[in-house]
Amino acid sequence: MTTEAPRIAELDDPAGNLEALVRTRAGTDGGEYTIWWTGDVYSQVPGADTRRLFGFVGFNVARAVAVEGGYDLLTREAAFYLDPVTREILETWHNPFTDEDVDVLHVWNDPVNQRFRLQSPYGPWHAPYTDLGETVAFNLDIPISAPSALPVAEWPKNSADDVYRAVELFQFYAPRAELLDPAIASVRCDVSWMRLSAWLPWMEMAQRPGSLVFHCRGAKLDAYDDLPSGVRAYVEKNHPEYAHAPEEFTAPNETSWTYFKKMRKPA
Repeated sequence: MTTEAPRIAELDDPAGNLEALVRTRAGTDGGEYTIWWTGDVYSQVPGADTRRLFGFVGFNVARAVAVEGGYDLLTREAAFYLDPVTREILETWHNPFTDEDVDVLHVWNDPVNQRFRLQSPYGPWHAPYTDLGETVAFNLDIPISAPSALPVAEWPKNSADDVYRAVELFQFYAPRAELLDPAIASVRCDVSWMRLSAWLPWMEMAQRPGSLVFHCRGAKLDAYDDLPSGVRAYVEKNHPEYAHAPEEFTAPNETSWTYFKKMRKPA
């Protein structure tokens, strides 16, 4: 007897699975697609109650480009920390742990590119999925452990560790009927995202014990212009290029940690 959900033959085939994820995440027609999310960020400190620290809203603009053996997913993304009550975009934040005011550094990640290939050093392509009946969920759990861009010796107020450790937990929900119709270049998609990570560098938490939990939900929009007006206005004022996906594949990807290193100096 099995405890697993039913399998879908089209999604157990590597080529079918890859095409389905591309159509969920963006589209196979080379067009631009915007995924938007909103939620909150919480602190977890040993021996202390969980706190909601900020609201969070963001988006990713993507274009999937067909290449030999698969696709390049070309994206850039922005996200903004919000007052947890008014949901206004923050520029400064009063840190309740240190009782100091700090300057907020929002997320401006360009690029955030990925290579989707039918064959890789890890074997044939396969994105995990769960058949929920009328909906299929691609569940992508991504543990991360890598040398930090901000070594503690150089960034004592901004870095928790010389190793950046996090877990990114994505779920992309697509209508089963659309997903199994290859004539539909881009399928509707709802999104759930969680991240467990260290304190953000701009919080100036040094090596205090604790971590952050990001909890968000969102959807693929019909167009970039369907983003909340306050988000679009902030992008237009600060980085209007984020309204579009990149034109070509570049590396390495930007992260909150590497962007902080570019924008700030050690305390």
